[in-house]
Amino acid sequence: MGRNVKHTYSAGGVVVNSRGEVLVVNQRGNSWSLPKGHVEKGEDPAEAAKREIYEESGLKKVKLIRRFGNYRRYKIGKHGKGEDRSELKTIVVFLFKTNELKLKPLDPHNPEARWVKKEKVAGLLTHPRDKEFFLSIVDQL
Repeated sequence: MGRNVKHTYSAGGVVVNSRGEVLVVNQRGNSWSLPKGHVEKGEDPAEAAKREIYEESGLKKVKLIRRFGNYRRYKIGKHGKGEDRSELKTIVVFLFKTNELKLKPLDPHNPEARWVKKEKVAGLLTHPRDKEFFLSIVDQL
């Protein structure tokens, strides 16, 4: 077998607005996830999560509430299908609250962001591990 698997570390957030809706973002027009991205060398994971939320949604005023924990999964496959087993991500997830409602993604690779009722988030998420993690914390929102 001898496949080389790249291990990466990402941070992201469950962002809840004043209406109780959750931020979900689109990648490359073909998959949906919670906002997240790579933690850069020397970067604090909570700060990385805030930066990624800003890049993927345009939200600046997000307040860190607490850390939910982390989980591991493979990268989403090409065209949003299956898994790309060349990259195993450890994703640390934080809870954020915001009063901002206007979404304006800055990252061209994440062209769309939307507010979704918390009951509908899991059904929209592309990766089964993202759904599983979200369902494990939805009662805490």
